[in-house]
Amino acid sequence: MTSPAETAPVWVLADPRAGTAAQALGVAEALGAPFRVLPLGWSPLARLPLPWPSLAGLSAQSRAGFMPPWPRLVISAGRRAAPAALWLGARGAATVHCMRPGFGAGRFSLLVLGEHDQPAPAANVFPILGAAHRMGLARLAAARAEFAELGALPGPRVALLVGGPVKQASQGLEPELVAGLARAAAALGGSVMATTSRRTGAAAHAALVQALAGTPHRVFGWGDAGTNPYAGFLAWADVVVVTGDSVSMLSEALATPAPVFVAELPAGRRHALLWQSLYAAGHARPLARPLGAGLFSRAALDETGRVAAEIRARGLL
Repeated sequence: MTSPAETAPVWVLADPRAGTAAQALGVAEALGAPFRVLPLGWSPLARLPLPWPSLAGLSAQSRAGFMPPWPRLVISAGRRAAPAALWLGARGAATVHCMRPGFGAGRFSLLVLGEHDQPAPAANVFPILGAAHRMGLARLAAARAEFAELGALPGPRVALLVGGPVKQASQGLEPELVAGLARAAAALGGSVMATTSRRTGAAAHAALVQALAGTPHRVFGWGDAGTNPYAGFLAWADVVVVTGDSVSMLSEALATPAPVFVAELPAGRRHALLWQSLYAAGHARPLARPLGAGLFSRAALDETGRVAAEIRARGLL
């Protein structure tokens, strides 16, 4: 729960990138303690790997929010937030940081790293599958109620989460590739709940819609009007198919008890290591066609809740 500065024992340093900020916010929400969110903006110095606790990488507007009383705990994510988090650490706050900080790893009270980043063992390192996120059990339950109309879709309901290339985002995905994913999801014979992102591209989005013609479905694309039903798709999914380009979407999919299938798009080594870590743990499988031949059972994964429990077990809050 968010709280004014004078009553918040926890501060969250929110990176401008939504996926990065969601890691810190998700941990704070899982803790259940009052917290204050400090949106971060960058100064030109943020481009440098500042190797000491500092607010120099922050814009003047962001720095203005750093004033006492200081928090008991600060939660951050991403390399650029790390110097500011350690600056608060020098003022007595415990520091929990998600993702590699770029420097000073041993200075953080707790460092939350994905197993796919192959972190070296250390007393303050806490490895998790995927990444922390905000798609906890409570949010999924609320989304299931908010989007109750999705329950009228015939089962099995397949949530199809489509991202796109991280670099050269304007290029988008190949339309035929996305259409093939849609046909594979539709072949299960139930319904498809599909969402596309800014990186998917207009042509690929159109190909997905065309491929689902004749199949009960709901599609929500980047920029569509109305409330985004993404959380509702996950909450009502019997099966999840997700493109492997997004660490966030893969991690959020694991919060459901549905079998998760990864469409292995061309990606770098880090993404491939993520897929392999999920496969090895039995929480996902590579997408194969026909999809129905590979359905499997798994339990919902709450890695963000496990981080919150570790914070409390270590007495950091």
